[in-house]
Amino acid sequence: MSSQPRVARINAIASASPATDVEADYCRWAQDQLSDPREAKLFARMAERSGIEHRWSVLGDEASLEPGRFYTRDSAPATSERMAVYAREAPRLALEAIGKLPELGRITHLVVASCTGFIAPGIDQLIARELGLRADVERLLVGFMGCYAGVTALRTAGQLARATEDARVLVVAVELCSLHLQQEAGLESTLAMAQFSDGAAAAIVSTEGPGLAIGASLTAAIEDSHELITWTIGDTGFVMNLSGEVPGRLSRALAEPSLAERISSGDPETIDAWAVHPGGKSILDSVERAFALPAPALAESREVLRAFGNMSSATILFVLERIMRRAPANGVALAFGPGVAMEGFRFGWTDGDAG
Repeated sequence: MSSQPRVARINAIASASPATDVEADYCRWAQDQLSDPREAKLFARMAERSGIEHRWSVLGDEASLEPGRFYTRDSAPATSERMAVYAREAPRLALEAIGKLPELGRITHLVVASCTGFIAPGIDQLIARELGLRADVERLLVGFMGCYAGVTALRTAGQLARATEDARVLVVAVELCSLHLQQEAGLESTLAMAQFSDGAAAAIVSTEGPGLAIGASLTAAIEDSHELITWTIGDTGFVMNLSGEVPGRLSRALAEPSLAERISSGDPETIDAWAVHPGGKSILDSVERAFALPAPALAESREVLRAFGNMSSATILFVLERIMRRAPANGVALAFGPGVAMEGFRFGWTDGDAG
């Protein structure tokens, strides 16, 4: 065995989204929920400026928001009904993403991130069973961490790969955010829900072959912000609170020299790939301003936001999937979520030498 430290790298990423685009229907429905005409007009203006053109749902025809559908019946769907849909559809979407990967090979570990549903046996077991993975494959489920769970899943996979000789880790992030719309929400909640979408992504992490090497971790908790992003379980699904103060608070945090230094190593110009979780256009704008980035720097993040919306933990994998195509030498992955906290890691292309 080599005495050199093993270098964990993301060998491949693949993604999948449902077939039903709900963006236009949601915007019409959301405006109908707002009884104040001024709020409805403000929502329309904000939605137009969101940078989002498409968002997707596993609900299919039930997502149309026509009378009598999933969200337009006499009463809101109970959490139990939403979880029944999650149990059926989340494994399907995850397996679709996995099916787009190259040959899986001998999987030794499975790490799954999912924050939009709870079932037991867990989604990790359901995926393992459907793939016919060996009974001794080690499994880990990363749940309810929100948008930065995808970063945590990839970092954990990297740690497993470095610690275990010949490890080959399958990482999956799957989120069905469209199961948690809330009727009779106010303007702030309605705008928050206008970002979220369904999606799944899968990745292979190992210490062999070409890929994006997973480097040093980046993590921070932003002080006095724990109430700005919350995610609680209610009788009618999971209730998201996403304060409009988040972009401003994030901008102030990123302006602090100590945090900015840790993220950029003091010189943002040396970073040739920024994989920033597109939690919204204003979040991307905050990062762009904080590091004086040129407009193309966040092109992949903005494209994912435009075409898919915010898919919680899966979104960062969608961004990295696109960044991998240009084999960057020095990159940073960042995601922000409940806390408010930041999770990330450094990455850079490595060739096919064994780690």
